[in-house]
Amino acid sequence: MLEALDPEQRQVAEALRGPVRVLAGAGTGKTRAITHRIAHGVAQGVYAPTEVLALSFTTRAAGEMRERLRSLGAPGVQARTFHSAALRQLRFFWPRVHGRDLPELTESKLGMVALAARRQRLSVDQATLRDLASEIEWAKVSNVAPDSYAALACARGRAVSGLEPEVVARAFDAYEEVKRGQGRMDMEDVLLFGAGLLADNEAVAAQVRRQYKWFVVDEFQDVSPLQNALLDLWLGGRDELCVVGDPAQTIYSFAGADARYLREFTQRFPKATSVELVRNYRSTPQVVAAANALLAGTSSKGVDLVAQRPSGAAITYREASDEVAEADAVADRAAALRASGTPASRMAVLLRINAQSERFEEALAARGIPYVVRGGARFFDRPEVRQAITLVRGAARSGEASGPVADAVVAVLSQMGHSTEPPEGRGEVRNRWESLQALVDLAADFGRERPDAGLGDLVDDLDRRAGEQHAPVADAVTLATIHSAKGLEWDAVFVAGMHEKMMPISQAKTPAEVEEERRLLYVAMTRARDELCVSWASAREPGGRANRGSSPFLSPLLDGTPGVAAQRRERSKRNRAALHCRECGGALSNAREKKTGRCADCPASYDEALFERLREWRLARAAQDSVPAFVVFTDATLQLIAEHVPSDERGLRAISGVGPGKIAKYGDEVLALVSGKADGDAGSS
Repeated sequence: MLEALDPEQRQVAEALRGPVRVLAGAGTGKTRAITHRIAHGVAQGVYAPTEVLALSFTTRAAGEMRERLRSLGAPGVQARTFHSAALRQLRFFWPRVHGRDLPELTESKLGMVALAARRQRLSVDQATLRDLASEIEWAKVSNVAPDSYAALACARGRAVSGLEPEVVARAFDAYEEVKRGQGRMDMEDVLLFGAGLLADNEAVAAQVRRQYKWFVVDEFQDVSPLQNALLDLWLGGRDELCVVGDPAQTIYSFAGADARYLREFTQRFPKATSVELVRNYRSTPQVVAAANALLAGTSSKGVDLVAQRPSGAAITYREASDEVAEADAVADRAAALRASGTPASRMAVLLRINAQSERFEEALAARGIPYVVRGGARFFDRPEVRQAITLVRGAARSGEASGPVADAVVAVLSQMGHSTEPPEGRGEVRNRWESLQALVDLAADFGRERPDAGLGDLVDDLDRRAGEQHAPVADAVTLATIHSAKGLEWDAVFVAGMHEKMMPISQAKTPAEVEEERRLLYVAMTRARDELCVSWASAREPGGRANRGSSPFLSPLLDGTPGVAAQRRERSKRNRAALHCRECGGALSNAREKKTGRCADCPASYDEALFERLREWRLARAAQDSVPAFVVFTDATLQLIAEHVPSDERGLRAISGVGPGKIAKYGDEVLALVSGKADGDAGSS
């Protein structure tokens, strides 16, 4: 059983008596180590299988432990989440102790939070209700009562957008009252009631402690104060405890997780055995080196990972001119990997927030690559996006909207309480704002591309975008936020949208919050087995001002990276050139002029006959693809093609608005048209 383990894993497996702390870096085989420890203890007769309780934080992780233990000859071990273990005990002991049924476990607290808000005469939308529910969860797992919430919230920088701490405290208290009146309990109550039974009833505590004598806790950096209190009650002063975790992967502090319990374990148990798992079996040496460098010299540093796999591909750091080009580049690489034999299911695009996914959904769909959004609805399936499009459609049909499309959309979305100024803090209110603002930005892009189009044309375009989304299928690229990707891995990982003010996210104000963002990037990078690409866009939309840099966390990784340095020099050169008209030298005043490099009233320097031929081709191609003409190429891009008359793919790629995706789809046809025109000129001269 132990021969299959490396020296450090074997040290864990042989440390059968507690207390034991295992600091396990990403990809170092922690589940393997702890399941072999349990199975070895059973095989040696130290543990009775039914007296072991192995705890995790997700049902998936608990199921994986049970499966491994069965294969190792220890099928009787209980592997459960904290909530599952506590609920099992409650269902057995509660009726015996209280003489009545256990309160009904509610699947969602939103209905009760809404009723509590109404009783407090609060007018809040669904996003704020979800944030209130999340804040109540944080308070309960942190052992914060309603009457002490306001003071502690201020001290810890907690906030629910638009609500004073005192108001949140009253809503919290009203929620507890509503819940009791309905005879219900929530998931946090499962832990609270379980702890209460053990603390208040010695007979119950004694019976539970006779049942479970050996404890193992996975992902111990994610334990909350309430979970830690329950664990202490289960232990009852004993120290037969093995905890496993990685301080460098602490990314749930906002939800109540407290990594101090892991870091300070040896202070609480001075005689504890402490083992570090450092051999990374998941990633290439290139990925491991970058992950180590990201945390080096910071308070987030965990163990120094040591790569065990052969050398692989260099990490790609890519600066795109805009978000569309960034998404195109990611989708093009995904298509190339898929063509070379990598299944789509072994690829992932990891993002900081859900609202970033729309560009990548569209780019993947345009190439016929199936995708699935993990941990959240696809962009056009989100409730706020569906509601917004319904309102925009109604405004278009009524004919009341006038003026620029983007302004009309802002006016319509104001009916939903949307403002172009972002809300303070994070949570569902912020997520909802990001989704609606993405629609505003999309409308602004649409208006620039089609200045004569109306709101109805925008609705048609939104319907087209929504219709092109692929239904989730098994063999599909995963689109996910980094938080929802924790514990997973893929052959190829694209960590996208890593520009400043997104990583770290702008709402991270304190040093501790910024460090948690750094750890989040570490988690994202260590999901990759073979290929890792980190990208960002210097501008939001094509032709926009390129004033965004990469995440400051990437600075130590980008130093001396020739490709990025060249990209930056080229961007700086383009920015300087884009400020003045190439014809008259005058200052350029808007995005359209900057894209063409020419004032609107300066005479065109392009070949007008070639431009008309390109427009005719575009019209036919758009009809063939069933898309609006501007989706193929905008007029401004066709003018640039007719002006520069590129003779090869390199020349075509240098034109603004022609990215890798456009070249793959239309490049040969465009170059054939341009070449035919050039040949004609040569013949006539």
